[in-house]
Amino acid sequence: MRKLEWKTLKQEYVYENKWFHARADKCELPDGRIIEPYFVVEVPHFCNIFIVTKEEKVVLVKQYRYPVSKITYELAGGVIEQNEDPLQAALREMTEETGYVSNEMEYLFKAAANPALMNNTAYYFLARNAVKTHSQHLDELEDIDVVSFSKEAFLELLAENKLQHGVQLGAVYESMIRLGWLQWK
Repeated sequence: MRKLEWKTLKQEYVYENKWFHARADKCELPDGRIIEPYFVVEVPHFCNIFIVTKEEKVVLVKQYRYPVSKITYELAGGVIEQNEDPLQAALREMTEETGYVSNEMEYLFKAAANPALMNNTAYYFLARNAVKTHSQHLDELEDIDVVSFSKEAFLELLAENKLQHGVQLGAVYESMIRLGWLQWK
């Protein structure tokens, strides 16, 4: 079998702050060619939660996303703190962003958010029978509205391509399969 791994010859940080580190690496490909610079973005791991209430309403967050100049519908979620368990982060983020809690959290999967450029991992969960018990407790710069949709309205939202956060779509479809809302033909 052909060797595919690259060899790192040099790493240099070209920008660093609390949430974002940019690295310019010098890499050797298996055939000896050199790529310089190969940029790597280091950002924190994160989690997202597909939240469903006892009434089968899907709870989403609605917020403005500056890089794409759009108001988006998204799954609740956020950064996993260093050494924090992904499930605990998901429970925390769900309550902070939406005020909902669930005793029925199901791990879906983890995935590389963008392995061609970024080094982080995304963890996805399904929260069943969620109940609103708290008010939002947002971070200083968060400005999030909580919205809920019936199963039918959510499926229409999805069909109309109104969920634009691409890295979340796999978790949306996996959740619908596990809930029995989507069947394989």
